Amino acid sequence: QVQLVESGGGLVQAGGSLRLSCAASGRTISNYAMGWFRQAPGKERDLVAAISRSGGSTYYADSVKGRFTISRDKVKTTVYLQMDSLKPEDTAVYYCNRDHTIATMIRRGNGYDYWGQGTQVTVSS
Repeated sequence: QVQLVESGGGLVQAGGSLRLSCAASGRTISNYAMGWFRQAPGKERDLVAAISRSGGSTYYADSVKGRFTISRDKVKTTVYLQMDSLKPEDTAVYYCNRDHTIATMIRRGNGYDYWGQGTQVTVSS
């Protein structure tokens, strides 16, 4: 069973940047598409970015397009989310997860049995 550990969150002012990391252990994630999700208080957990197994395809929610960049390092079994031009509405707990393809990840939404502990991102105005 793969275990996913998110890190890199913190408190940042609006306009600032953060880089989140998702490290996997237990089983490889190199054969899976990976995604970053976020959940703000009182809201659903939503997919914000995803990357294919090869790293050649990506998906971004409209709310983060042009500001967030997802990437993966297959050797280290780590996935990153570079977040620039942060806004107060980006405040949320951020989680990563895996699936077969980006398309299945979009269809599944937040319907996964397993989630890591997440990492808190707080953007002050």
